[in-house]
Parts: sequence; C-alpha cells; structure tokens
Amino acid sequence: MEVTGPVTSRPRNRKEQLTDAAAELFRRHGYHGVSVNDIAAAAGVTGPAVYRHFRGKQDVLAHVLLTGLDRFGLVTDQALARDKPLHALVEAVSALAVERREVTALWRWQGRHLDRADRAKIRKAGAELMDHWVSALLDARPTLMHDDAELLCWAALSVFGSVADHHVTLPKRRFEQLLGRLACSVLGSTLLSSPPAAARSWQRPPATPPTRREELLTAATRLFRERGYRDVSMEDIGAAAGIAGPSVYRHFAGKAELLAAAGYRMADRLMMAARQAVDEAGSPHQALTGLVRSYVDIVWRSEDLLSVFANENQQLPDRDRKEIVRVQRAYVAEWVTLLRTVAPRLPEPEARIAVHAALTIVNDLTRTPRITARPGLVAELSGLAMAVLDEAVAL
Repeated sequence: MEVTGPVTSRPRNRKEQLTDAAAELFRRHGYHGVSVNDIAAAAGVTGPAVYRHFRGKQDVLAHVLLTGLDRFGLVTDQALARDKPLHALVEAVSALAVERREVTALWRWQGRHLDRADRAKIRKAGAELMDHWVSALLDARPTLMHDDAELLCWAALSVFGSVADHHVTLPKRRFEQLLGRLACSVLGSTLLSSPPAAARSWQRPPATPPTRREELLTAATRLFRERGYRDVSMEDIGAAAGIAGPSVYRHFAGKAELLAAAGYRMADRLMMAARQAVDEAGSPHQALTGLVRSYVDIVWRSEDLLSVFANENQQLPDRDRKEIVRVQRAYVAEWVTLLRTVAPRLPEPEARIAVHAALTIVNDLTRTPRITARPGLVAELSGLAMAVLDEAVAL
C-alpha cells in the first residue's frame, strides 16, 4: 500500500497525530490493509515511534474507535441540551461527518478486529448513542413505535456514515446541509412494510444439490465475512464444507481464487439486475425504483458475498482488484445516471453523495442484528433508500 505523505495538520501531541493518521488509513483501506509502518509513514514518524504510544495495530484501532465515539458522544450531548434536540443532533452530526468522515462510520464495522473487552466498550457506547437518538426522535414523533424509531435512527446514522465510503466532496456548509436533508428524509419517513409472500410450490425452482465448488465458495464467503480473509485458511474452508483440506485445491488454487470468484459473482449479479431494472421500467423513476429494489433483494440474499465484495478488495490479486473496483464504480455510476435523468438539474457531486447514502443504508442495516429480524425489512429498506433519492430529486 502506498502512503503519499504525512497528514497536513499537526495535532497537539504525537499520540493524537498517530490516531488521526490511522483513522484516515483505516477508513480508506480497512484494518487488514494497513500496517503499523503505514501509520508511522502517514504521521511522518518511524515505526518504532508508534510503539511508544500503542502496543500494536489492534491497540491503535481501539484508540481510534473509542476516541471517535467519545467525540460523537460529546457532540450528541451538546445537541441534546439545545432547543429542538433532534434538529440540533442532525445539524451537529452533519458537521462532524464532514469534518471527520471516519468518526460516524468506523466504530460500527471495524470493532470486530478488537479484543473482547474493547468490543464490549464499543457496544456499550454505541447503545448509549442510539438510546439518545431514539429518545430525540420519539420526542419529535411521539406516535412512532420504539422499534420503528430505532430503525429510522440507524438509517440516519448510515447516511452520515456513508461519507466514509467515498471521496466526493462539496463546500463545507453545502455538504453539511445536504447530509442534514438526506438524514431528515429518513427520520421523517413513514415505514411501509410488506412481508414477502411465500412462493407457491409450483413457483419454487426445483431443488438441485450444490456442486463441491459451490459448497466451497459458500463456505469461504461466510468465513471471510465472519473472520476476515487473513484469518481464514484453506483447511478452515474445507472443514466448513465437509471436505478434507488438500481436496479443496482440486477446485480452487488458493484463497485468492476463492475471494476473486466471490467478488466476480457479486459483480455479475448486481450488473445483471441493474440492466434488467432499466430494461423493464416504463420511466426513469420506475427504473430507479427497480434498481433500488433489486439491490435490496440481492444484498438480503447475498450478505456474505456483499461483505467480501465491499470489504476485502485489498486482499485480491492486483488484476482482479482493479477489475472488481471498475465494476463497483460502474454500478454506482448507473445509479447516478438514473438519478440525474430523473432530476437533470441535480449536480453530479450531490447525486453521488445521495446514491452512496442510499446504498449505505441497505448495506448497514442488513448487517445490524437488532434490525434484521424485522419481518418487513426488505420493503422498508427499499422505502428508506428511495426516501433519500427522492429528497435528492427535490433539491
């Protein structure tokens, strides 16, 4: 991984300098894509200097996440003390997300790399934050059910956290106002859930036993999601699929080939569904709605593949990584093009920010255990993502 140079602003002390550099690297490259030497180089110090402040990379991540949550908590407490606390919360966290993109996102998904004690601290602090948000929303919308308020708050946090997934930027105040409007569109949504109807027996495809190759790919993607690519061996994959370790190599040359196969499979599913949504629509807005629904459906049915597709690119061979990144960008561009066809006067940066917000709502909430048990979640996610896009259309 290349590190281009030190951070431009110098914090008050070296530990804070290292923390800021590490936070940006973790945001861009993920935990496994960053080394202690990368952090040192980005902070303009030597590798041994990092160990004067931290025991190792895991300790750096714990400090990044916990200090970020402390900052998030402070902003939340200050907003709650103001008149119209929900409005103040949205305004304050919009500013925080623009100023420090990693603060509103890293704590939700990078905590799995920590030890048990630090994970417990992250969960406790995150739960307290969510309680504050839910209370503020229920004060503003007292007829909401508590569980519905929690869903809407998680979705709003996903809007703020989405800025960590891209590099699009706007003038500071304009960026803050856009995030605030997108978050408010979610917080003000009416949830229209419709649990999926069970397929009739004649509609179900005939059951065919999976091939060995398919069993291995399924086992590998699940393990990659649960443990991370680096912490899974070919023997682990074979055991999960009920196959002796050496036999795995008859089907795949190694972990990298399994990872690439998972990435290409997700890419193919997304691009085929996008093409179908556009081809079957009667108008650009119908196409956009179909694109959202197809994405929710694919993510809901392919959680393991999505995690690998989105989070493990740095582990791929260079040729495969470049191709999958190209497909990811083309898929986002399809959304942006459709959104701007519906709203021709919407500038491209605003459209990209809105699209990433909608995608992140779906990606995050399908991985949030407290949310995934909702019986009508698929329809709710489609509605929340469309609320964000429709708000962008109205800009």
